[in-house]
Amino acid sequence: MRVLIIDDEKNIRESIARLFELEGIDSTLAAHGRKGAEALAEESFDAVVLDLKMPVMDGQALLEWMRSEGLRTPVVMISALGDVNDAVKALKSGANDYLIKPFDPTELILKVRAVVERRRLEDLVEAGVRTDTTETELVGDGPSARALARLIAKVAPGDATVLITGESGTGKEVVAREIHRRSANAAEPFVAVNIGAIHETLVESELFGHERGSFTGADARKPGLFELAERGTLFLDEIGEMPLPLQVKLLRVLQERKMRRVGGVRDIPIAARIISATNRDIDAEVRDGAFREDLYYRLNVVRITVPPLRERREDIPLLAGHFLEKIHTRTGRPLKSLDPDALEALRNYSFPGNIRELQNLLERATIISEDSRIMAADLDLKRSAGAAVTPAAAAETEAPTTMAGVERDALARALEKWSGNRTRAAAELGISRRTIIYKIKQFGL
Repeated sequence: MRVLIIDDEKNIRESIARLFELEGIDSTLAAHGRKGAEALAEESFDAVVLDLKMPVMDGQALLEWMRSEGLRTPVVMISALGDVNDAVKALKSGANDYLIKPFDPTELILKVRAVVERRRLEDLVEAGVRTDTTETELVGDGPSARALARLIAKVAPGDATVLITGESGTGKEVVAREIHRRSANAAEPFVAVNIGAIHETLVESELFGHERGSFTGADARKPGLFELAERGTLFLDEIGEMPLPLQVKLLRVLQERKMRRVGGVRDIPIAARIISATNRDIDAEVRDGAFREDLYYRLNVVRITVPPLRERREDIPLLAGHFLEKIHTRTGRPLKSLDPDALEALRNYSFPGNIRELQNLLERATIISEDSRIMAADLDLKRSAGAAVTPAAAAETEAPTTMAGVERDALARALEKWSGNRTRAAAELGISRRTIIYKIKQFGL
């Protein structure tokens, strides 16, 4: 964490700097608001500790300048007891918190950490990245699941870059989260972003951030996901969707461990561990020139392949019980069990949508089942067990009886028509690429 301390009293700003140093926080010092403005124009900070009353340029004036420049850096204002009304005014102008001198040093540290974390979460929400931990548990006790768990245990403690491959719905993000959870930096952020869900013209800005005025609509400085991940983990899902020009920039970041915001002039060091994932045949993409070979080798330091559900059928009972418990907890519906015939039907099913499809099937069955047990008929597995099924064929065998069914049917047919090309399928359906990716996952296609 880097904090800018602005106070005209030398002993105060140096005392705060020493206090921060003991907490592992780097500090830059400024004697008044104008010096602070110069520092903010040249460098990026996680927070500003700002004195209210100063010569040359006071805290209120600097705060107003920061907001006019689109700087979103969180500010903790410090002021003397008699300046409480001015402190309230500063809060209304955009300060995030304040302390009255003399203050408890521990309280200052807590306030700085709190405003930094609050701003980070706000930035993550605005960026539309997945920060929830709704599915972080690896479930399974079969040979494949145990082998996967052993590999994760070996990989997690280090900082090696990891590439996770596997079909859609196999749980690649769950693996990434488990690596992060077992790492030395588990307390740091885990930031997940789906490259394929972001328009290619915006990917660079989302990953690296941008400066105010760097392009139309950039009305404020915005940190990128590399910065927001801090010393934690940045999970780049669907890395195979990354445009070739941006692959060059990502390669440079991985090589140099620093990046530059769009429109920026200063390199920013990065410390986040990079984990990427793809459901594509990435080796074929490299051979065909669709994915850079040098970037592939940078990402593929450690390779983890997540097996499809059809290759770990022995885990289906455990997974089913896990999902039924989750559905019960989330929805408040009565906890249901599986009839032996229903469990056998699941064991014999091909699961083209893998674990995600199993969860969707059980949620649907929980809703329509009229008994305390889910029967085979409630699962409505009309596709041939063990057969490879295309999305269109799946749609044909399941006559849609609800709005969701109609939507799934139309989506499956569009994907089949365009050979899985999501951009063309989205254009035909009149929806965005982000929406079609969400729907594909929602319906387990």
